[in-house]
Amino acid sequence: MNILITSAGRRVSLVRAFQKELKKLYPESKVVAADAKPELSAACHAADEYFQVPRLDKPEYIENLIVQCKEHGVKLVIPTIDTELLLLAKNKILLEENGIIPIIASISFIEKCRDKRVIHDFFESHSIAIAKEYSKDDFELPMFIKPIDGSRSVDTYLIKTKEDLTEYHFENEKLMFLEYLDHDHYDEFTCDLYYGKDHKLKCAVPRKRIEVRDGEVNKAVAMNNSLVDYIKENLAYVEGAVGCLTAQFFKHKSESKIYGIEINPRFGGGYPLSYLAGANFPKWIIEEYILGKEISEKFDCWEDNLLMIRYDDEILVHGYKG
Repeated sequence: MNILITSAGRRVSLVRAFQKELKKLYPESKVVAADAKPELSAACHAADEYFQVPRLDKPEYIENLIVQCKEHGVKLVIPTIDTELLLLAKNKILLEENGIIPIIASISFIEKCRDKRVIHDFFESHSIAIAKEYSKDDFELPMFIKPIDGSRSVDTYLIKTKEDLTEYHFENEKLMFLEYLDHDHYDEFTCDLYYGKDHKLKCAVPRKRIEVRDGEVNKAVAMNNSLVDYIKENLAYVEGAVGCLTAQFFKHKSESKIYGIEINPRFGGGYPLSYLAGANFPKWIIEEYILGKEISEKFDCWEDNLLMIRYDDEILVHGYKG
């Protein structure tokens, strides 16, 4: 009944959350971590066991993953980064044939999430407003530029004057020119959403982003505000969605305006705040996929106005010879 956290990297808090919940039911079970460089991964050293996998772009990745999962008694696989989602989804049947269950959304839904233009269409189909996209010869300043397939705030630009624009912005077909939602008027929220096997929303936790470092939230507060009911109304059922999704919204500070920005169908780096607030996604995953229980709706069973302030800690590895 072991659980694997893939691309573990720095996700120590996520590993520990799964350890805590798994060992309540199966004291002898383990949370295993995998990474391309596990000896340099804090989460791998925090896990009960770890193993090395090839890079995701290597053709032997899935075969190696299956062999290692069998050797380590892995039942469930929890992905953590965008670039592995489609690969795991396309090999879901193969993994399941080998007794390994990836907690992964459908291929079609992942493809929607990976393309920011397509996810805009998805939001509009669910009556959620989106930032206007400009053509590259007709736009208004200030504006925000981001790639259609980006993550972790890579290749994003706030353009305030025409002098800020370069040939790269116009020539790169992946870059979107978007209406700028001013942080003076909007609060940015990343919402942790849990979807059951039935693709129905079970829980929604809006996390207001206060400070971000290296693309990951460093300071945030869980807030039970109007976004919860808004998400319940507009995203109550999402075909292909299972497990944890992180959805980004901009909410106006004084008006009722809400804009959908993007969705990542995986655990986000800030999920530990939702877990510590009481939104126990690891427990629900274990109940659904190991115990076979149906998850009831739990929209409000978490602590409101819980502030998370992160700091650096150390993982010491004795005798390292790398």
